[in-house]
Formats: sequence, structure tokens, C-alpha cells
Amino acid sequence: MIDQNKPLLVLSHIHKQYHDATSAVLQDVSLEIAPGEFCCILGKSGCGKSTLLRCIAGFEPYQGEVSLEGKTCSKPGPDIIMVFQDFNQLFAWKTVRQNMQCAIKYNERVTQKDEAKALGYQLLEMVGLKDYLDYYPHQLSGGMKQRAAIARALALRPKVMLMDEPFASLDAITRKHLQRELISLTAKTGTTVLFVTHNIQEALTLGDRLIVLAQGGQVVLNEENTLPRPVLPSTPGFSEVWNRLSAMLDR
Repeated sequence: MIDQNKPLLVLSHIHKQYHDATSAVLQDVSLEIAPGEFCCILGKSGCGKSTLLRCIAGFEPYQGEVSLEGKTCSKPGPDIIMVFQDFNQLFAWKTVRQNMQCAIKYNERVTQKDEAKALGYQLLEMVGLKDYLDYYPHQLSGGMKQRAAIARALALRPKVMLMDEPFASLDAITRKHLQRELISLTAKTGTTVLFVTHNIQEALTLGDRLIVLAQGGQVVLNEENTLPRPVLPSTPGFSEVWNRLSAMLDR
């Protein structure tokens, strides 16, 4: 049982520097993420956004500590799952249905396999893929592949889902549609999300919390997104927040 009064994910003084680099990628990053919170991490290219996600996922060595529900995380595990920008996250030789079944079958954290499969198919239906269960990845568009990857990840009931600019390569209409679907899906499953983007409007649309990384990997903003949902460019206060974030990113 998750204690809603305590942070789910805690980052304590995360520092990352590659051995052949003259400066750090991440410097003293400390954050507390609440259960079910959707956090958007903004920053220019090269500021350490993706590196931070890889550290949290256990893919990169670092100094400091990442803890989930009070337990230190030091290696990849099923409680923290990452969705990448690359469209080719599905097994190319398996259908959408088989990709879903395979992920559930070999995940030790999923004890109720039939329940997970039912949820997976429900999620696939929610993202408009119920008629594509027997299609292979090469038969799907980029947006459909991302839908399948997100549905598969959520069916595993991770406590935290890390998303590294998953919509960056999509056209504007598909991107907007998937943003709405993602809000609905994560609200349904209660999944905590850390979502990396360099798009201010996307961050304001999706995020409960806004985090800005400056060049050199330092947190220069960590605040609640108080704009009323659904967030649109016409939402009162939108332009003021957008301009403030833009000015921070331009420094």
C-alpha cells in the first residue's frame, strides 16, 4: 500500500560526470515526487534531462541516491519502466498482442497475469489499437507504435514511468491526441510519471509539477503547475507562465 502522505520517489544529491568531461552533466539534483504525480522536466538540449532519467532507471552510474518508497534503487527493475523517444521499442518479430503478452509473462512483479492481460487489452482499446492486435510493428505508424509501447508499459503496473520525449518526432495532430490519451491513461492507472520535454506547451498541458534544468544539470525551478485543466493557450495565466519558462530556458 502506497502512503499518499509520503513522497514515492526521492532523488538525493544526484551528481553525474563522465570521466572524460571537464564539467558535470548533473549537479546536486534533489527532488521529491509524490505518488501519482505527473512531473514534466524542461530544459535545453544537453542540460542532462535524459541522463537524469537514465540514472533514475538504473542505466547510468552516478553519485547520490535514488530511493523508491524508502528503498534505494541501484539497478533497473520492474517498478520503474522507461518509454523512449525511439519508435522501435516493440519486438519487431512479434505482433502487438504478442508484445503485450510477452512483457506480462516475463515480468515477475505481475502476479495476476490474466488481470494484467485484460488491463493491457483495455489500454490498447483506449488508445485505438483494438483492431491492430495482430499487426507487426512494421505495419504500424510511429504514433501507433508509441501507443502500443505506452499501453504495454502501463499494463505492467509500474510505480514510476519515465518518458524521454516520446512524442517529439510525431506530427502536431498526433502529438496532441497522444497527450490527451496519456493524461487519461495515467489517471486511470495512478502511475507516477517523469516526462522529459523541451516543449513548454507540452509541459504545461501534461504536468502537475514543472521542473526546469539549466545547462550543467542544475534544478532552477521546481513548482506545482497551478493552471486549471485542461490547459490550453487560451487558459487564463497560460501566456504569463509560458513567457516565464521561456525566459528561464533562454538564459
